[in-house]
Amino acid sequence: MTAVARTRADLASTRAQWLAARDSVAVVMTMGALHAGHAELIRRARERNDRVIVTDFLNPLQFAPGEDLDKYPRTFAADLELCRAEGVDLLFAPGPSEVYPGGVPVVRVAAGPIGDLLEGESRPGHFDGVLTVVAKLLSLTAPHRAYFGQKDAQQLWLISQMVRDLDFGVEIIEVPTVRDQDGLALSSRNIYLVDADRLQALALHEALGAGAAAAAGGPTAAIEAARAHLSEAGVKVDYVSLVNPQSFELMQGGGPALLVVAAHVGSTRLIDNVRLRVGTGEKGGRHAVDD
Repeated sequence: MTAVARTRADLASTRAQWLAARDSVAVVMTMGALHAGHAELIRRARERNDRVIVTDFLNPLQFAPGEDLDKYPRTFAADLELCRAEGVDLLFAPGPSEVYPGGVPVVRVAAGPIGDLLEGESRPGHFDGVLTVVAKLLSLTAPHRAYFGQKDAQQLWLISQMVRDLDFGVEIIEVPTVRDQDGLALSSRNIYLVDADRLQALALHEALGAGAAAAAGGPTAAIEAARAHLSEAGVKVDYVSLVNPQSFELMQGGGPALLVVAAHVGSTRLIDNVRLRVGTGEKGGRHAVDD
């Protein structure tokens, strides 16, 4: 049975019992509106840990003015049902005053130069808000392992780097992107897509495939192929870029890479990525790795 904690005190009480029992603890952090992608994170967490905590907190710090904080889907009853079905031990669902008891925090975690690229350029300050809440939730839940999806690739890289740089002592586990049968990456924001938008949104995954197919020709060929597919589909492109998976810096040469894309479908902004190997123009380069 999944217990629900609304306060720091309730969370700390349960966490102390698990500590006394020497249970291993995992956390899956969410903003609610849970879907099959979150369920996969929970299943992976259950495989290696005695206890699983899911956090359900819509973090205001990572939303800029004019973004979708007010209309972001809130589905707590359904979230709790999913957690119960997946054997979650504790659902931590605090309000803003529990996470930020002093109001908007004066001191925050700065994402650094990588936080200003790509998503950070499109959403200034976004990653500072993300890292600040992740740092607080790691401190409150005190897990041995934390599970994050590869769809949010830049976020995952920054969280992993923060944990290393600031010595959090928690293992970050990457979980492959979960997709619908037609290839669309699962996202809580998919609920915004009307039928016509839903079909058009497939262009993101298809564009990544086009970029992967052209990757043997080098970085420019991969990016141009992906961008051309999005343009043909009538999707408004935010960015299409290749980054080094280790440093998340923009790539100029060949080797292992992440092809990342963000685009607007109707009024909804979606992101996706694929791992691939970029060639130097010779024939026989490898295509995308299945994500």
